[in-house]
Amino acid sequence: MRSQRQDRVESLDQEGRGIVRADGKIAFVEGALPGERIEWESVRTGSRFDVGRLIRVRHPSSQRVAPRCPHFGLHKGACGGCSMQHLDARAQVAIKQRVLEDALWHLGRLKPAQILRPIAGPAWGYRHRARLSVRYVARRGEALVGFHERASSFVADIARCHVLADPVGTLLMPLRNLVSSMQARARLPQIEVAVAVAASDSRAQAVLVFRVLDPLSDSDRELLKRFAAEHDVKIWLQPGGPATAAPLTPADRFEPALRLPEFGLEVPFAPTDFTQINHAANEVLVRRALALLQPQTHERALDLFCGLGNFTLPLATCVTRVLGIDGNSALVARAEQAARTAGLELSVEFASHDLTAWTREEWEEVNRNRNGNQRDGAISLVLIDPPREGALAVARALAASAVRPRRMLYVSCNPATLARDCAVLVHEGGWRLAATGVVNMFPHTSHVESLAILEPEQAPG
Repeated sequence: MRSQRQDRVESLDQEGRGIVRADGKIAFVEGALPGERIEWESVRTGSRFDVGRLIRVRHPSSQRVAPRCPHFGLHKGACGGCSMQHLDARAQVAIKQRVLEDALWHLGRLKPAQILRPIAGPAWGYRHRARLSVRYVARRGEALVGFHERASSFVADIARCHVLADPVGTLLMPLRNLVSSMQARARLPQIEVAVAVAASDSRAQAVLVFRVLDPLSDSDRELLKRFAAEHDVKIWLQPGGPATAAPLTPADRFEPALRLPEFGLEVPFAPTDFTQINHAANEVLVRRALALLQPQTHERALDLFCGLGNFTLPLATCVTRVLGIDGNSALVARAEQAARTAGLELSVEFASHDLTAWTREEWEEVNRNRNGNQRDGAISLVLIDPPREGALAVARALAASAVRPRRMLYVSCNPATLARDCAVLVHEGGWRLAATGVVNMFPHTSHVESLAILEPEQAPG
């Protein structure tokens, strides 16, 4: 029989679970908040930590709030798309700041000289990009469309989503009815969502990319056409990888764009391309990034993991030359086209390269101008925005080199790899962690987006 305990919750972990101390070990209890006195029981015991189940909150936190979504919670079948709707939105930001600071200290033995003001955007209807899972349940005779259940591979039975941008958040039930009526209902595993304005337009439009495992029948195609017309959305089909996605009909052609009005820029993307999901927060993030880098018109800059040019193109409006590098050649090609459209082709250059194998020699090579003059061609500013795996090779290359940019900005979606890479730069390369801060890119989730500013103090010994 499981024994019940009463304990005080100390903090939250990176997954938004409450941390309590039990018998000399820590335990993670989902649904518990810092400062609360809770009743809980252990459901999984390990040598280093336990996992607990929340039974009752004896003394709730003043920051506990009623979740907006009825599908949020710890009950069976609860949607796993959010993990923090029970916590006040402002408190979520403070918790994420603590997660970042803890990761930097415990994983990298780092303390920033300054904590930056957090970046936040709208708390609801912010998610412009999503991948919705689809599952046809034969015994029920209907399809489910949405996110997975908490800690499960099953699709949650939800009617609407409050974090998805309009109109997609209110289309889950119509989508369920659509898929249920299609002959291919058992062969449609996911729907990719992109909501954005079109290039040079002001009206937001939703694109729904249906992953199709088999060719669709004429009747299924007709159902999709009717759905698109009735709900004013664009329908695309994706029979293979992301590059195979194409409009269902000529009327469904659409090129969405990230808008950066402060720089007079639009960054076009395909509905299956990786982009920041929170467009409002992204505008603030780009503005803050350039303010922190303090670019001068005579300087050269380098943007690593540049993707579509979300940071590269704004940088090109501020410096004499910027080089963007990414391992995805398709994104690089799209970034080059965006630069030409914006009239920035003389200020920006893009290249495709595997940055997971970046070397000190390659870093020093991009610092040389055509005459081989290291000093005159030196890069003053570096921006790094890697995937969750981080930029370890880049950090090692910069740490090992005596060629130093004036300032570096690291944008991260994973505090653990940020701490690891910054530790390499600081402890091996003699850099200084000047400032860090969080970006609440994903409200109501435990996802932590962050920034780190680094400045050189000394060359490696």
